[in-house]
Amino acid sequence: MIIMYHNEHNKPKRSGLFLIVFGAVLLIVAPTQYENSQELGMLALISGFIMGGLGFYLKYVKKKRI
Repeated sequence: MIIMYHNEHNKPKRSGLFLIVFGAVLLIVAPTQYENSQELGMLALISGFIMGGLGFYLKYVKKKRI
């Protein structure tokens, strides 16, 4: 039986936290940055929700595969 010790080492660990923070920043900044353009403001809000949700999934929901 061959065990790959570096498999766990090569996986990114903090990508979920980065996505949560970036999504929260988008949710806070989007309404003030895109006051004149409703389309860009709505796109930034939706992408903030998506990025934050994906980050939450990667950080807290996803189970380790055995």
